[in-house]
Amino acid sequence: MILIGPAGNIGENITGSLHNLKNYNLKCMEVEFVRSTWMNNSTAKQVGELAKMLKIKLSVHASYYINLNSDDKEKLNGSERRVLEACERGNYMGAENIVFHPGYYGKKSKEESYEFIKNNIIKLQKIIKGNKWKVKLCPETTGKINVFGSLDELINLIKETGCGICVDFAHLYARNQGKIDYKEVFNKLKVLKLKILHCHFSGIEYGDKGEKRHIEVDLNQFKELLKAIPKELDVVIINESPYLLEDALKMWRLVQRRL
Repeated sequence: MILIGPAGNIGENITGSLHNLKNYNLKCMEVEFVRSTWMNNSTAKQVGELAKMLKIKLSVHASYYINLNSDDKEKLNGSERRVLEACERGNYMGAENIVFHPGYYGKKSKEESYEFIKNNIIKLQKIIKGNKWKVKLCPETTGKINVFGSLDELINLIKETGCGICVDFAHLYARNQGKIDYKEVFNKLKVLKLKILHCHFSGIEYGDKGEKRHIEVDLNQFKELLKAIPKELDVVIINESPYLLEDALKMWRLVQRRL
């Protein structure tokens, strides 16, 4: 099973977007809380009920303003609060995967950053469990070289914390200066024994420091990704290009040819 959908609304509001997705036969969507948690719990519940009725799988992208490696207590507390707000809405929405960028290396070494972020994720997981929220933290592979979130870092994080993962293939491409071996990525992921993989895809512009901006999907790159996906693995692919609907539909047509 491969599901394709957009990162955000493709209509005037989220209700219209979900109905539009159903009409286009797209079966997933990532709800974007990247600038603010703009939905209350009551609305989240209604959205979740509609998505369930329409058989659309939801996920959530938490705020961009998160740094679980910050030495500034106020910034760290704010980051934790924004993650938990996304988790709470996700729970009411029935969106299991809560995607976020974990943090920056800053003045810490990569090893120190890893331990700091790991401990903060464990702390957040205890709060999630205490609230009985049915969600999973999914740190995302990041596209900038000075930002925590390489594939190897996240694989180790999952092994040690039991959290989830979001593999952003465009970010990996930018982080590695335009180089990516999709088969190698899936071979590395085998150790996690995942039954379903949550991931992002788009085109990307990059420079010496990595990611600059997301651009139109490169369909040749997407074809290479499709070839590398193990037949036994279910995959949810969220389109993060500027052309949310158009590129999602292009990718979905290629997926249908593969089936």
